[in-house]
Amino acid sequence: MKKPHLKTKILLKLVGVTCAVLLVVVLAFNLSIRSYINARINSQLHDISSSVSDERQGGPGKRFDERPDRVTGARGNALILTEDGELAGVLHGDETAAKSIAESFGEGKLDENGSFATIRTDDGVYAVTVGDDPLTKGARLVSYIEITAITGLASRMNLILVIVTAAAILLCVILSRIFAKQLAKPVQSLSEYAHDIGEGNLEPREMEFKDAEFSGLADSMNRMAAALKESRSRQEVFFQNVSHELRTPLTSIRGSAEGIVCGVMEPAAAGKTIMRESDKLTSMVEDILYISRIEKAGAACADPIDIRDVLSLCVSEQRTDAESRGIRFEFDFDDAPAMVRIPEKDGERIFGNIISNAIRYAESTVSLSCHAEGEEAVVRIRDDGPGIPEKDLPHIFERFYKGEGGKHGIGLSIAMEAAKAYGGSLTAANDPGAVFNITFPKA
Repeated sequence: MKKPHLKTKILLKLVGVTCAVLLVVVLAFNLSIRSYINARINSQLHDISSSVSDERQGGPGKRFDERPDRVTGARGNALILTEDGELAGVLHGDETAAKSIAESFGEGKLDENGSFATIRTDDGVYAVTVGDDPLTKGARLVSYIEITAITGLASRMNLILVIVTAAAILLCVILSRIFAKQLAKPVQSLSEYAHDIGEGNLEPREMEFKDAEFSGLADSMNRMAAALKESRSRQEVFFQNVSHELRTPLTSIRGSAEGIVCGVMEPAAAGKTIMRESDKLTSMVEDILYISRIEKAGAACADPIDIRDVLSLCVSEQRTDAESRGIRFEFDFDDAPAMVRIPEKDGERIFGNIISNAIRYAESTVSLSCHAEGEEAVVRIRDDGPGIPEKDLPHIFERFYKGEGGKHGIGLSIAMEAAKAYGGSLTAANDPGAVFNITFPKA
């Protein structure tokens, strides 16, 4: 099913609402005018009947006044009909009109229910009421006024209203088309930009819009495109580095296997090489999978643990390696528990990677401290080595970055990703050896 365009929907809705509003206004105005005119006619006819009755009875009431009404513009008229409906006499008004009204009564066009009836003759339009004559039994007193002028005025007003309504609808259509086009154009531009982003074209665009909302959306899309471009670049570099790192152990494994097959290598030595390189591959694959998993982690689902216990466990696991290098550990922990929300295994990865890195570069000592600072638990891991070269310091948390005297790896990158996933932070500095500061919100 073909979907309508935005500008078509806007046009139809605006025109529809405008027509409905104008129709209500026209009907309300028309009904109000007609109601007011009818009320004035009824009032004038009632005054005519009362005045004529008083005049015929010679009573003290007000005498009949032939002056025209200020609203209807008509003079009052009256006539007497016999019991048979014949014209008995004209009290006030034109005799020709009186005869026409008498004929209408004879034809049954006039009611005697007190409300006026409208009679159209060749001479004009009349509003007529019929009542009992106070002097002659059975005779009828007919009061009437000519309303040709006021009826024509009402008709002209209706015509003007129709013309105004038609002009307003036409203006609404024109303005709606202009407005819909102005609204649809930036939407179309942004839609094309979104399509290009989906196709992989992540170059930013300079788009100028008059409306702040569209300008804000364009800026957001440019920022999104820049972020996607940077992410794609990092991903390409990551896969290039992964390919390089995987190729080295795979080459060693294949070379050792070929050496065994060709009989040029001792099976035991080749087997050790294969096992060692296989362990490297396994560790690397686990690290890559861990990075993918940690991006979906969160502190809300983790149980509180004492961060001091995690640090002690990591030291115990790496004490043998440290002692073989002549490295000793120094501790400075608060006496109170430092509770944070982080799974124990993830804590071991974070602190284990940093401690392992500190052991590699330390000369004699690795210091660990854990203190509560405000609403955070702060861990500092320091070594007394030469420190991190200034040119490497901004890049040490990048995946597979190879620093001076170091090697390709993702250990520090994993630590950084995991710390962020649980609301923490990880920074590095020199003081004078390398010092890593890890913070987590206290549970």
